[in-house]
Amino acid sequence: MSCFSIFCKKRRTRRQPSSHHNEDVPGGPNIKRYTYRELVRATENFSQSNKIGEGGFGSVYKGQLKNGTIIAVKVLSSESRQGVREFQNELVAISDISHDNLVKLYGYYAEGDQRILVYNHIENNSLAQTLLGSNHSNIQFNWKTRVNICLGIARGLAYLHHGVNPHIVHRDIKASNILLDRDLTPKISDFGLAKLLPPNATHVSTRVAGTLGYLAPEYAIRGQVTRKSDVYSFGVLLLEIVSGRSNSDTRLAYEDQILLEKTWIYYEQGDLKKIIDSSLGDDLDVTQACRFLKIGLLCTQDVTRHRPDMSKVIAMLTGEMDVESEKISKPAIISDFMDLKVRSMRKPLEIATSSTFLSSLNAHSSPMLSNETTQTSMISTGVSDHE
Repeated sequence: MSCFSIFCKKRRTRRQPSSHHNEDVPGGPNIKRYTYRELVRATENFSQSNKIGEGGFGSVYKGQLKNGTIIAVKVLSSESRQGVREFQNELVAISDISHDNLVKLYGYYAEGDQRILVYNHIENNSLAQTLLGSNHSNIQFNWKTRVNICLGIARGLAYLHHGVNPHIVHRDIKASNILLDRDLTPKISDFGLAKLLPPNATHVSTRVAGTLGYLAPEYAIRGQVTRKSDVYSFGVLLLEIVSGRSNSDTRLAYEDQILLEKTWIYYEQGDLKKIIDSSLGDDLDVTQACRFLKIGLLCTQDVTRHRPDMSKVIAMLTGEMDVESEKISKPAIISDFMDLKVRSMRKPLEIATSSTFLSSLNAHSSPMLSNETTQTSMISTGVSDHE
């Protein structure tokens, strides 16, 4: 995660925002509008000791309301690219949504140029900090626990894709956005990047806002986001959970650094079990683990229409649908992005790509799967009729 030094400096002189520019932000009956004073009291004036996270859109603080409810307070930084429209999209998208595998939005504060979101607090941090983090966690991720986490994430994402109308594309599915409660039930968080799909379209053209390593190529290069972009990200995450390692690790030998690339090599060799986390104990079901890895590869295929939707993913994860009969084509690996960039550059009228993102790609030839967040303006022509 990136560090916002400017935000921290401003934090020292933070004053309650003026009420002269109060803006009505649409919500619903299930969302509360908090006062700034309530949130200052809950977080002890946004104390650094209460800070539990920081990312591309601001900082998150642990707080306690007067009634004893523990909350997570997400302060959107002024440096964030998230504007009023995106903030409103977030509220409209999630205020009425309730699912066991989604973080619940309690309410918000909006005045002047300040935006604060209030969520339920999740006890066991993120999957990135516990399973994949460099700091050793006391949580024991046995195979049964990992299976339940994979299924929970899949069900939460399937609900966003198929259980609400209009459909919601998360756009930033990754390990740090998967929180674990006291029972290790996964909760998908950070709907700040979510965007509603209009009912008559399968993709929307928008600013790319996601994390390198999890980005589907059609999204990173053309700014084209569909539910299948989320499926790709889920596939990468699935590989991470089974292998117990992040999608890239520069400490490894060059040819081993990219998890997706290495998994594909083992698949072609008929030896997928080599990528399974060696720390897993006696409850490991090797056959099931290899099936999960194959599902991850199906989700990350280069051609979007070849990727399964999340309902099908759940059926494959639970064994209700056969995976062995599915043909798996080569995944879209990050090292292919340079080729995709070259192809896209041949169509300048169709694609306008910012120099910021291109320079990022040029600076990172394969392997290159960092956890840096990319927020780049992309333009794509038209709306696809097919995913």
